[in-house]
This record gives sequence, C-alpha cells and structure tokens, in this order.
Amino acid sequence: MNGPLTDPASKPAPKAPVTDPVHSGSGTRAAVPDAPSAPAVPAGPGEAAGTLTAEELSAELEALEITSGYNIETAFDRAVELERAAEELGDVVLALRAKLIQVDVQTRWGELTSVIPVMWQVNRWAVENECRPLLARTHLLMARAYRDLGDPAASLEHTVSSVEALEESTHPRIRLSHLMRLADALDETGSTEASRERYRQAERLAATIDVERHVTVLNNLAYAEYEAGRYDLAWESVERMLAISSAHDYELDVSHLDTIARLQIPLGHHAEAVMAAETGIRMYEDQELKQAAALPEILLTLAIAQRHLGTLRDAQANLDRSRSICEEHGYLRILVPLQQEQAELHAATGDYRRAFEAYKAYHAAEKDLVSQQQEARARTRQAMFEASEARQEAELFREQARRDPLTGLRNRRYVDEHLPELLAAAALTGDAVTVALVDLDHFKRINDTCSHDVGDQVLVAVAKMLDAVPDPACAGLGFAARMGGEEFLVVLSGVSPAAAVARLEELRAAIACRSWQALTGELPVTVSIGVTASQPHSTQAELIALADANLYTAKHKGRNRVCATSSAPLGERRRHRDADVRSEAGAAGTAQPGGGQPDAGRPGMERPGAG
Repeated sequence: MNGPLTDPASKPAPKAPVTDPVHSGSGTRAAVPDAPSAPAVPAGPGEAAGTLTAEELSAELEALEITSGYNIETAFDRAVELERAAEELGDVVLALRAKLIQVDVQTRWGELTSVIPVMWQVNRWAVENECRPLLARTHLLMARAYRDLGDPAASLEHTVSSVEALEESTHPRIRLSHLMRLADALDETGSTEASRERYRQAERLAATIDVERHVTVLNNLAYAEYEAGRYDLAWESVERMLAISSAHDYELDVSHLDTIARLQIPLGHHAEAVMAAETGIRMYEDQELKQAAALPEILLTLAIAQRHLGTLRDAQANLDRSRSICEEHGYLRILVPLQQEQAELHAATGDYRRAFEAYKAYHAAEKDLVSQQQEARARTRQAMFEASEARQEAELFREQARRDPLTGLRNRRYVDEHLPELLAAAALTGDAVTVALVDLDHFKRINDTCSHDVGDQVLVAVAKMLDAVPDPACAGLGFAARMGGEEFLVVLSGVSPAAAVARLEELRAAIACRSWQALTGELPVTVSIGVTASQPHSTQAELIALADANLYTAKHKGRNRVCATSSAPLGERRRHRDADVRSEAGAAGTAQPGGGQPDAGRPGMERPGAG
C-alpha cells in the first residue's frame, strides 16, 4: 500500500463488502474467499482427470471450490475436465459440483442470464435427492447472481436457503462465505441490526481462519456503515482493515480499494479517492481475477471522485466506460446510480437541460429496476415453489413406497428401515421391543368362497384394528405392517412384554367377536398371533424367526390364539397357514374359537428367548 491509502487522515471511503471471489457477485462488496489466494490444485504431471478415483476427484473439486476465485481461467478448464471424468465414473454429485464451478466462473465473467437456468436445474436435483451440500452451493450462487441482477429480496431468500442447507460438518471457510453473504444480503435489504450481528459473527470466525478473510469481513462491514451514512464507524473498520493488512504484509485487492475510495469522497479527500480508485483499476487489469462487476463499480467510484475534483472530461470518460460494461452484462444494480451520477456530471458542466433529462432517465431506470426486481422475485418464488413441490412430491413418493397400497399399513421396506432403529434404542435403555406376527386363519377359504374382493375388504378391516394396537400417543414407539398376503407384523415398544401380549390378546378377541356376517356370511374371521420380545443383542432376523415359530405353534394348537412360547427347533419352523392341522386339536392348551388364554399371557410364563 502506498502512503495516501494508509494515512488515517486521508479517511479512505469504504467499499462494498468483500465476498469470496468464487462466490462474489458485486464490485462494491468484496467476496469472502473460501481459501487463501493460492492457485487451484492442478492435476499431477501427466495426470488426466479420467485417471482419478472418485476420492481424488472429490478432493480436487474441493480445492477448486475453495480457490477458483483466484485462478478462474485455470479453474474453469479443469472443472470441464473433471466433469467429464465424473460422468465416466457415473458419479452425478461430482459431475454437478464440477458444473457449478464452471457456473461460478461464468457468473463472475458476467454471463448471468445463461447460467441461472443451470443453477436451478442443479438446485432441483439437489432437492429431489436430498443433497444438502449441492443445495447450499446452488442457493449461494443464485443469491450472488440475483444481487448482480439488482434483486436484493430474491438474493436474501436464496441466501437464507443456502445457510439453512449447511451441514454441521461444513468447512469453516465455506461457512464463513455463507455467513458473509447473509450479512451483506441483510444490509442490502435494510435489516441493519441483524446485518451487524452477522458481521460480528463473521469477524470472529474469520479471525480463526486467515488474514485474507479477516480483511474481507472488515471491508464489507465498512461498506455497510458507509451506505448507512455512518462514516466515522465506516472509517474505524477501514483503519482496522489497513492495520491488519499492514501487520501481515497483505496486499489489498480491487474491492478493498473501491471501498476506501468510496468512503474518502464524503470525507472530502477527493484526490486520495482518485488515487485509490486508479490503483484498483490498474490492479484489476493486471491480475488474473476478472470479476466482471468489479470494474464498472470502481469506474463509477473514480468518476464520482473526479467530478468532485473538477476533472469532468475524465469523469465522463470513465462513466461511459462503466455504462458500456453494465449494459453488456445487464448490471442494473450499477446502472441506476450511474444514471444519477450522469445527471450530477451534466449539472457540474452547466448543461442543465441534459442534467434534467439524465435525472428523468435515472428515475425511469430506478422504476424499471423495481419492476424487474418484482418480476425476478416472482420468478424466484415460482422456481422455489416448484423446488419445494418437487421435494414434497419426493417425500410423498418415499412415504408411498413404504406403505402397503391396499391396507395403508407400513410395508416390509419400512420394517427393514425402522425395526433395527427401535431395537438399537431399546438396547441402550435396557427395554424390550415386542414383535408379533399376525396371520388370518383359513383366509384362503374366504377368498375361494366369497371372492377376492371380499378377502381384500377383510384385510383392510383387520389392518385398521391392527393399526390401533400401538399407542397413538407414543408416536415412533410402534407400528403395524403388512408383510404380504394375509400376514401382518405388529411392533410394540415403550411397554412391557406382558402388557404387549395383553394388548395382542385383546386384538385377537376383538377380531373374533366382530360381526363379519355382512362380508363373509357364515365364515368366521380369526387370527393366530406369534409373539416374542427382544433381548439386548437381538436382531431383526432373530426376532421375526422366533415370532414365526410361535405363530406356527398357535396354528398347530388350533388357531385363533396368541402364542408366546415355542419348543420347535429353528430348523423345523415352517408356515402352516391354511393346511389342516392334524395335531392335538383337543389336547391341553388348545383354546376354543373365540376364547382361551394366550400361552404366554399369564403371569410367570417364560417369554420366548428369555431362557
């Protein structure tokens, strides 16, 4: 830094907040870098992208995501190669990450309208596939794009969504980038106090990362205070920024110099402002980073400073150059204040007629910007609605995929996903999970005699009774599921095995006593139930096998009963759903239809597997 820029007396004007180059989208606010300004990690000598493993691809993409703002030409070309390599591996997430690096670079080149549809496509894929890292990144990129398009409200909406999508494991550098964008977006939409709090949070985090990020946060805070008209507070942030950069020999960039120049103007240091802006422009032209929005922003700052100095011809030349860039890339956010400055410049030359025309153009541009903001906001909300709708449809599909279409009960997929969770939770607390297999007795007779439609109606009615067995007040502690055909599963947690068996006996009796004549005529509807309870190390497979053995015993002993003990060796357990049971129909322990006691329902009876 040269003397005039670091001299506190010169009171440099703050520039817009610095945002990460990879994620930046405006000249005034600097971009918070996700990593030091080292070049992106290139492939090794002779190492083609196609030779990398998925793990190596992911590591290189992460390096590019962090550093692409400082070597964007290289980053773009390499991202194209990595996208092809990811596609060859069949890894969609890696391919989309590579695509977003290209989109990020194109955004800073000023190709806003062409890349926003790509952002939305990736965003919708991330929603449908619940990929939070991609969701966070797409929303962040869209937040920056909409900011450059002049829609701060849409930018804030995307920023909030990006922060909400972050995971606990997100790297601090990436988290800082999102936090800074949130602080900037809140400031841009007038939420001053909320913005200041985010800047304070960001500064604490940045101080633990590196000097570059610390300087960036102070730069953006300075610009926020400048826009609020609090020039003393803005200059305090600039002084801290200059002190930290000087102590660590860190060179300020275009965004920082624009902030300094912009603040020096209202403080009356116009020559210093011109010097700072011209230094920033030379730096922009010499460095690899070509963030398209940065140049018209600092050109506007230079023109304002030159007007105050009285070098009006130079001011007009820089204003024209800024306008040309803004019109080329569609930077409405910069065009509006540029029109206002044009009116001021005409007035300074004494050409009041043209000044009046320029003011009219300024107000028309401001009105047009508001209109376009409203349209962009409507498009954003529509797209976000569609993304939300897609998410809801995906959730609905997942729910439907875990429901039996006939009875509405859970299905085997749900059982496989949730029963192990209940067993693990019970093992930690020392509780037991009761598992019961429920099978309709002689169901084939109902289908053959009354029709399959009647059989379906019986299944639906029984399913409703089964669904009421788990306590509705204890959501998540039990469920009923259809395992296939006329076989069901009831899982009870949060109650003792004895209480669970008692509920199941009530269920059996309720089904047997219900009037089924309207559906099945003289044919009864009863169920046999095999029950077991978990031990600390029980697995799903073991429990279902034991419940199945107990169900076989209930069938063997005459059906229409609850059985919670089994003496059948595992190798001999088999299904006897509708076969005639040539066993001790009148032997001890055989319950009469509609009556009898569950074999394990009486106090003191041994639970299956307890021994």
